[in-house]
Amino acid sequence: MTKYRCAWCKGDALYEAYHDEEWGVPVFNDDTLFEFLTLETFQAGLSWITVLRKRENFRKAFDNFDYNLIAQYKQPKIGSLLQNTGIIRNKLKVNATVTNAQAFIKIQEEFGSFSTYIWQFTQGKPIKNVYKKASEIPANTPLSDEISKDLKKRGFKFVGSTVVYAHMQATGMVNDHEVTCFRYEEV
Repeated sequence: MTKYRCAWCKGDALYEAYHDEEWGVPVFNDDTLFEFLTLETFQAGLSWITVLRKRENFRKAFDNFDYNLIAQYKQPKIGSLLQNTGIIRNKLKVNATVTNAQAFIKIQEEFGSFSTYIWQFTQGKPIKNVYKKASEIPANTPLSDEISKDLKKRGFKFVGSTVVYAHMQATGMVNDHEVTCFRYEEV
C-alpha cells in the first residue's frame, strides 16, 4: 500500500524521511528547539532542502547546536564558520545565531525553559489545522506574527513571521500535514 505524503516533500528521499519522521512532531526539548530555530534562520530566503542537506555540517560546525557554547563564540570562531563551505556562509545569519543563543539562554532563565516559553503561545498543545492541499497552507499567521514580535523584542534576529511559522510547523506547534497525508493523524 502506498502512503500518501504531503506534496512538498515528494521525490527526494531525504525530504521524505524528514517529513515521515520529524516534521510536525511536537518538540518540547530545548536542545532540539534551538537546533530547529537555528536551521530555520539559515533557511530564510532559501529552500528547506538546501538546509536539510547541510544539517550534519551545521551540527559539526556549531558544536552540535550547544547554545551555551554558541553564546560564547568570539570572532575567531565566527571567522572560521564563515570559511566553512559545508554550511551557509552568511555573516548576518552566523552572527544572529550567536545573538539568538544568548537570547535563548535569557528566556530559559526567565521561564525555566525555552519550551515553556514557546509552547505558552499554543497553550502547550499543537494546533491541528485542516488543509487539503499544500497551496492552502499559509507562510505565516497572526500567531506567528505575535511570536515573531515577542522574539525580536527579546533580542532574537532573523525570526520574521515566516521563519517563526516554519519553526512552528517543524516542531509540531501546528500540524500542517495535509489531511490526506498518512502523518496527519499520527502527529
